[in-house]
Amino acid sequence: MGLNRDQIAQRIAKELKDGMYVNLGIGVPTLVANNVPDNIEIELQSENGMLGIGPFPTDENVDADLINAGKQTVTLRQGGSYFDSALSFGMIRAGKVDLTVLGAMEVSDQGDIANWKVPGKMVKGMGGAMDLVASAKNIIVAMMHTDKEGNSKLLSQCTLPITGLKCVQRVVTDLGFFEITPEGFVLKEYAPGVTIEEIKAKTEGRLVIAADVKEMEC
Repeated sequence: MGLNRDQIAQRIAKELKDGMYVNLGIGVPTLVANNVPDNIEIELQSENGMLGIGPFPTDENVDADLINAGKQTVTLRQGGSYFDSALSFGMIRAGKVDLTVLGAMEVSDQGDIANWKVPGKMVKGMGGAMDLVASAKNIIVAMMHTDKEGNSKLLSQCTLPITGLKCVQRVVTDLGFFEITPEGFVLKEYAPGVTIEEIKAKTEGRLVIAADVKEMEC
């Protein structure tokens, strides 16, 4: 069983803190915009030049000119703003982003991330990922625990081209919530319907089961 894409985003949204400036990568991370808790105020930033992104639009309020970095249509909250990508990356490189949520192909138990080179596919480049991992204060990765062949994506060492070294603090997969420490992946929460033994079998990197590990609330 495990979590679906929306549930992964819902769990990540619980890590958001009031007043944060947050950048959401393409894929599952963009779904976090739909799950921001009502009791906090954050600013969502997109590297293509938007600040104050809201949830995805309904059919009635789609504006084709408002898109995020993944070319998905989005909404803009009251007080939001537009600017060029040079200013956007100036914000990122200056460390103004408190949290970045990224997808990944691989994460190592040391916090390394590989998220721009897709095996067997032509990729134009790494986009803004390297700037984000080099500059963000905190990085959470949203990803599936294994690839389509069932191979672990939580590894002792990344095999794909590295995006950033020792930069990821937390990982949320369809199987659980992990913190990365000097001891490796620390399982803090497991998804409903998933066993710890299954997580052990599907994690290639070093895995520690937290003493207070619990079932995730979804």
